[in-house]
Amino acid sequence: MTEPAAIGDLDLAALISSRICHDVISPVGAIANGLEMLGEEQDEAMREQTMDLIRKSARQASAKLQFARLAFGAAGSAGAEIDLRDAERVAKDVVQGKHSLSWQGPPVTLPKNKVKLLLNLVALGVVALPRGGTVSVDITGEGPAVAFTVLAKGEPARLPEHVASLLAGGNGGALDAHSIQPYYAGRVAAAAGMTVTVEGRDNEVALKAA
Repeated sequence: MTEPAAIGDLDLAALISSRICHDVISPVGAIANGLEMLGEEQDEAMREQTMDLIRKSARQASAKLQFARLAFGAAGSAGAEIDLRDAERVAKDVVQGKHSLSWQGPPVTLPKNKVKLLLNLVALGVVALPRGGTVSVDITGEGPAVAFTVLAKGEPARLPEHVASLLAGGNGGALDAHSIQPYYAGRVAAAAGMTVTVEGRDNEVALKAA
C-alpha cells in the first residue's frame, strides 16, 4: 500500500462542504427555476407541471440533506449511536431513479461511525454504477461487532483504482470534492476500528467492511 494520504482538518471540512453543495445544488437550482417559471406562466397545465417539478426537486434536496446529515454530520454528541432503521430510510430516499436499493440487516443501533461508514459505502456503490443498477446492503453479526457488504450490480460496475486506495488509507492522488468521499470513508473506517476492502468482478463491485 502506498503512503497514507495527508490532509488538514480545515481542508477536509472545506472539501466535504463542497461535496454536499455539489450534491444538492441541482435540485435546489431546479426549485428556484420552477418558482421563477410559476411567476411568469399563465397556462394552468404548465403551472401544474412546474409544481410537479418543484415537488420532486424538493424531495430530492431533502433526501440528499438528510443523507448528508447522517453520512457526514455529527448526528448527535460524541459516542452517540444511530438506529439502522433511520440509516435505511435515508439511504432508500436518496437512492432512486436509475438505481435501486436492497437492504438486509437487523433493526439495531450501532456506533455512529459504523453507520456513517455504511452510508458512505452505499454512496460509493451508486458511484460504481454510472448507468444504474442495484445496490445491495447486507449487515451481519451482532451488536457493535458487525460486518457490512455493499454489492453494486450493473453494467458496467466499476470503481477507479484510486478509490480503493483511498478507502484503504493509501494515497490515491490529489484530493478534490469528488475524491474526498472515499478518503473520508477511509478515515471513518479507521475511527470505527474497521477495514474496508474492494472486490471487482464482471458487472459487480463489492465493498466490504469488517
